[in-house]
Amino acid sequence: MSPVELYDTTLRDGTQREGISLTVGDKLRIAGLIDALGVDYLEGGWPGANPTDTEFFAAAATGDLALQRATLTAFGMTRRPHADAAADGQLTALLEAATGAVCLVGKAHLRHVTDAVGTSGEENLAMIADSIRLLRSEGRRVLFDAEHFFDGYRHDPVYARAVLEAVAEAGAECVVLCDTNGGLMPDEASAIVTDAGATVAERARLGIHAHNDTGCAVGNSLLALDAGATHAQGTMNGVGERCGNADLGTIIADLQLKRGLALVDDADLARLTPVAHEVAEVMNLAPDPHAPYVGHAAFAHKAGLHASALAKDPDLYQHVDPERVGGSRRLLVSELAGRSNIVLKGAELGLDLEADPDAVARILARVKKLEHRGYTFEAADASFELLVRAETGTLEERFVTESLRVIVDRGSDSADGSAVNGTDEQASAEATIRVRVGQQRRIGVGEGNGPVDALNQAFRTAVADLLPALDDVHLVDYKVRILDDGQGTGATTRVLITSSDGEREWETVGVSANIIEASWQAMADAYCYGLLHSAVPDAVA
Repeated sequence: MSPVELYDTTLRDGTQREGISLTVGDKLRIAGLIDALGVDYLEGGWPGANPTDTEFFAAAATGDLALQRATLTAFGMTRRPHADAAADGQLTALLEAATGAVCLVGKAHLRHVTDAVGTSGEENLAMIADSIRLLRSEGRRVLFDAEHFFDGYRHDPVYARAVLEAVAEAGAECVVLCDTNGGLMPDEASAIVTDAGATVAERARLGIHAHNDTGCAVGNSLLALDAGATHAQGTMNGVGERCGNADLGTIIADLQLKRGLALVDDADLARLTPVAHEVAEVMNLAPDPHAPYVGHAAFAHKAGLHASALAKDPDLYQHVDPERVGGSRRLLVSELAGRSNIVLKGAELGLDLEADPDAVARILARVKKLEHRGYTFEAADASFELLVRAETGTLEERFVTESLRVIVDRGSDSADGSAVNGTDEQASAEATIRVRVGQQRRIGVGEGNGPVDALNQAFRTAVADLLPALDDVHLVDYKVRILDDGQGTGATTRVLITSSDGEREWETVGVSANIIEASWQAMADAYCYGLLHSAVPDAVA
């Protein structure tokens, strides 16, 4: 048994954060990213509760998700009161999800049992036991989230213990104490967890699931682990309902770097920062620059005493080596900040930048300039590769954009010129683009259901016969973020585009106060990257 099991619930509990709405593709991508960190369990969602989660598990079962380490886990409720577990639709959906493990949630607070569920305490215990036994009989590993456990313990500790007893006796391998309302304070966490551990001792693992409504989620999780829990639940970047969940990335780093527990290997830990940032981008969230370990400013130092001391001994002003978690020290007035990352990236591309310090300096200066304008290369590796190749003279220019123009024609569904029912089915866009491919100058015109679609059609019209590799390149996802919301409609926008050629996916970025220009920057990079990595030759004479 590992010293602490790591359980990620980003795709279920994390999605309850206001403003997050994931597609099945988003969930599959996030699952792969988190799996690479070496977590033990990855909770995919609640099959049967909504179409997206049901489709996600179906896609996973048919091979669209190939987890290398984590056990995919389905989440759901116990059977209904006074019902047959074998005939319960929710439990059937959990079995049909065909996951290796199931996490059931049930009430551990007697008032919730009587007032919210409307049944007796004894029936709630039977619901828990029957559901666990059914899943175990079908070969599923079962974990149990004891909902509202800490509030329930304060209200009636005898009943809260009875819930734990029922879970352990029914055969669940882990019982997780949930601070569902997020009100747990550190001074009571240890005592309650210690008592709960005595109840299930040697029969099941004890886990902690903390929310951050008092700002104590990570601290309470660590205290619970000190008190005997050996299973920690959380989400990447601490996303979740209300004030969020315990940040699993922070927990991993704290346990590994501060407590000396060997949970993941060094290579996994070094993925923490890029994974945290990429998960945020997929969720269309701005990464918190001040997040522990993974924030852009987590290891940033201004000029003066800090910079001088760091040059002599890096440990004087940093609590851990940032490279351990995939970050880098940033001396804000020093050209040395980030050089190692660029050299490593160059090595990935087959470029020996160590031998070309001038190129590293140019790349670094350009990255700093672009990041100041709002670019992010954490989730836009393709754009970063193009930048590196351009600065090192290894990028072949397959096309050059001379000009583009987009017109949006807004029609109407009604005689008085107004839209009907808030829609406008007649709105359309037309784009004209001028490009050079080799020695040929082409003009393309395209129509689409929006300016991005029209630009795509116009570009393909112009170059389709010259750059046949683009036939395989198509847009998968498109995200827009406002970078300076105080500027209203004149704000700078960042566009992130995910593209695919059917075998791989890549991300590109564009930034401008003009959303069309930002979109074209990202699209042009997407085309360039697709051409760069395609085996299909150009048809240019």
